[in-house]
Amino acid sequence: MSEIDLSPTDKAILEMLREGRCTPAYIAAEKDYTRAHVRNRLQRLTELGYVTRLHQGLYELNRDPQE
Repeated sequence: MSEIDLSPTDKAILEMLREGRCTPAYIAAEKDYTRAHVRNRLQRLTELGYVTRLHQGLYELNRDPQE
């Protein structure tokens, strides 16, 4: 997945995860998205190996696709 394939939501999520671990609820509140939308994008980013789900509802950046 190259940078051009990232949705605006993906980019916002990755931006927040660069700063540290986050929950979908926190990302949704900070970026004005629905929690369901953020969870769906996090699931996709996790499947691609960019994000790791540490615990139920807690995610961190595994590797940055924009680097």
